Amino acid sequence: MAKTVLTVDDSASIRQMVAFTLKGAGYDVLEAVDGQDGLEKASARSVDLVLTDQNMPRMDGISLIKNLRGMPSHKSTPILMLTTESSDDMKSQGRAAGATGWLVKPFDPQKLIEVVRKVIG
Repeated sequence: MAKTVLTVDDSASIRQMVAFTLKGAGYDVLEAVDGQDGLEKASARSVDLVLTDQNMPRMDGISLIKNLRGMPSHKSTPILMLTTESSDDMKSQGRAAGATGWLVKPFDPQKLIEVVRKVIG
């Protein structure tokens, strides 16, 4: 059975590129339009990995991570940030919130697949 990745980004084009890349590598992909939508979708079903942007309306990526880490079902779910943010301060906030890793946009599709495989197989 394919592993499920929840991709959370307010940019439809980024969600489409991530979904296309991951589906091509054999993963099931669930898409969310912002952090609030991502939290609702992660609450409703089991996911193997969350891939989230930082800057989004309604709920940003770090708030999403904090909320997910507060749920027993997602305490140990791998969460990767995929964002244009690359400052050390932002990365340390992500780590403090519980992010597993950090990828900077624009992303290399092959590198994204490598990181996802390393994290969830």
